Amino acid sequence: MPKILIVLTAARVWSQNDGTQRPTGFWAEEFVAPHRAFRDAGADITIATPGGKTPVPDAMSLALEANNGDAALVADVTAYLEEVEDLLEHPAKLEDVDPADYDAVLVPGGHGPMQDLAVNPDVARVLGAMLPDGSKVVAALCHGQSSFLSAGTPDGTWLFKGRKLTSFTDEEETITGLALNAPWLLEKRLRAGGAEFTSGPAWGPFVVVDGNLVTGQNPASGKAVAEAVLEALAARV
Repeated sequence: MPKILIVLTAARVWSQNDGTQRPTGFWAEEFVAPHRAFRDAGADITIATPGGKTPVPDAMSLALEANNGDAALVADVTAYLEEVEDLLEHPAKLEDVDPADYDAVLVPGGHGPMQDLAVNPDVARVLGAMLPDGSKVVAALCHGQSSFLSAGTPDGTWLFKGRKLTSFTDEEETITGLALNAPWLLEKRLRAGGAEFTSGPAWGPFVVVDGNLVTGQNPASGKAVAEAVLEALAARV
């Protein structure tokens, strides 16, 4: 039974260029799709947040207009969040996490990670221990790759320099109407750091697997990311 750590943002606002605080959190589908896939595969799952604070879904992630008007999808995701409400209300403290205890780590997105996980020393510690270990799997989805920005190597280089990956694109951010007021854009930062960035069409599922690193572009990529993680874990046996 693989042990999988899911790191969720504890942020509830995202600081904007104009000084406003935009309400945010984790993107609901990006948590639900992988968590369900891992649970159905029999994985032992731990949810952790900075400070052990209760994470909240971004309200927009449960809005019809942000889900292509798919009422069934919104109802399904909402029902799943209610089913695991107790798990979300009592996450582990990221500060207490020992990466040696886990076979894989996944960081879902939403704009929240851009606020807290992008500068969090404990997610950096976890990533720094797990990515260099070929027996572990590191995964992130959409804006979850913000957490990668915090992680360096002992010699001071960025941990993900030269790695093939994807994330929510600057094009997608522009389409949402949020790019102009964003303090920085994720794709631009990842490219500037030296990542080998690739992407697919906006809003379509797109996953990049580079050794033990699995990344997904957007909410539509959540299930495929989880499946790639499980496949990578199975290949170790």
